[in-house]
Amino acid sequence: MFNIGGGEILGLLILGMILIGPDRMPNIATDAARLLIKLKNIAQKATNDLKENLGPGYEDLQVKDLNPKAFIKKHIGDVIDKNDLEINTKPKPKIDPDIL
Repeated sequence: MFNIGGGEILGLLILGMILIGPDRMPNIATDAARLLIKLKNIAQKATNDLKENLGPGYEDLQVKDLNPKAFIKKHIGDVIDKNDLEINTKPKPKIDPDIL
């Protein structure tokens, strides 16, 4: 997304540790962990609210099912696969090398 690799992230973490210092590091790590837990709970609550508001029949809904590519693949993918099989099973015409 931001085109940042592992080395850049590691460098930023080391720079952050140097700037923060060892005395404030445990407090910041605790705050970061709490923030991640809150974000996880918010995402889970949003998913549960979505399932609840959609009504019956959507209890098994997964978040990845809302992706348009996954939706298309799930609902019309079998039709596309059948067409691909029909196209691939047709014999290819042979070209006579003497004509060329």
